[in-house]
Amino acid sequence: MRPLSKLALLAICGLGSSYAIAMSTPYWFKPKSETQVDVSDPNLIRQGEYLARAGDCIACHTAPGGKPFAGGLGMQTPMGTIYSTNITPDRSTGIGAYSYGDFERAVRKGIRRDGTHLYPAMPYVSYAIITDDDMKGLYAYFMSGVDAVQQDNQPTTMPWPLSMRWPIAWWQLLFAQPRQFANDSADPQILHGAYLVEGLAHCGACHTPRGLAFEETALVDGPNSYFLSGSVLEGWYAKNLRNEDTGLSTWTTNEIIEFLRTGRNDKTAAFGSMSDVIEHSTQHLSVKDLTAIAVYLKSLTPRDDRKPNWKPKQDVTTVALKTGNFEAPGAASYVEHCAICHRMDGKGALRIYPALAGNSMVFSDDPSSLIQVTLAGGRMPKTPHDAMAFTMPGFAHLTNREIADILNFIRNGWGNHGSKITDKDISRMRHEIARKPKHYVPGDQHDKE
Repeated sequence: MRPLSKLALLAICGLGSSYAIAMSTPYWFKPKSETQVDVSDPNLIRQGEYLARAGDCIACHTAPGGKPFAGGLGMQTPMGTIYSTNITPDRSTGIGAYSYGDFERAVRKGIRRDGTHLYPAMPYVSYAIITDDDMKGLYAYFMSGVDAVQQDNQPTTMPWPLSMRWPIAWWQLLFAQPRQFANDSADPQILHGAYLVEGLAHCGACHTPRGLAFEETALVDGPNSYFLSGSVLEGWYAKNLRNEDTGLSTWTTNEIIEFLRTGRNDKTAAFGSMSDVIEHSTQHLSVKDLTAIAVYLKSLTPRDDRKPNWKPKQDVTTVALKTGNFEAPGAASYVEHCAICHRMDGKGALRIYPALAGNSMVFSDDPSSLIQVTLAGGRMPKTPHDAMAFTMPGFAHLTNREIADILNFIRNGWGNHGSKITDKDISRMRHEIARKPKHYVPGDQHDKE
């Protein structure tokens, strides 16, 4: 046999072995015995409803215009669009036929009832630490507290062979090993906050950088950890949540609580995906849980190379603008398009128009969110605490140069100091926005964005 033929045969055998091992992994994780859960217990259902809020399940599993938990939300990945699935108790298209063991295996281990593997867009890596009692509550709620909806799941747009699911088994073996919650803090608030942040709230799914294999680079805090140090997802920069300059070093515990409860505080306001998180999830959490989350986040130490040392420069911007000095690039455009809301002093209007001065999102090392909200606009969340969901219009009609000048002016005005944004940065974000997926809404001839 020729050497190339031998190599080809070895490759085929290796691929076949990989496939066989991958397809057998569901059976390694099969529950040895079925746990019985009383899904009619009203207290358990009520507990599960609250936990589902904490997990923000509805945000991903409900498309705009669709029915709750029926799936169809398109999620953009570098390889194509993944659509969230129907997790209502419908027996044919949802999870109504799932036993508790099937449900627990899907949520904690990312393996469906039929043995196929879930894409890691589902944060089962975080959900692995959910306690048995909480898992039973979730199961009772989804079996008895959610209306069944018969709606077929939308296939992904990923091309073959990227759409094959069996290689995910290898990913799961490398990055999604079974684990339990562990934290050595003696502070009960930090312990409770860590359980929520690392588990149900799955904050790391957005706020922790991803590796080459789309794995979270850290699942828990630790020395020099990248956990919750900020990451880009669908063109949005999920904020650094550690005590660093571009993170939460200047936020108080109460400001974190207020932000999670209302979507705004004296420093900033939520927009993009975080608006959905607040509307569907964090505004519904108890003060006890919000406080625990805030205390835990404030306990996260900065990495060695990111010790807080940010000091605002002297504000010369306000005087220049108020005296009609528009010589700085972007100054005149800022006055024309932005100052009516964000004001000449960059301080906005408290709880209505976010401040730009001293806002860490504005001078973040990664300006993705700033660029995207400028191009596409944004909406603050609507809550009982702040019923008016103020909307920022998009400015995509401006040229790349005009937008870059305005943003550079903002990033370095009123004492801010941020790196330079280029025309190419604006162009790349326009492309990113244009390729965002459409959401699947059955019966709607015009899929909604």
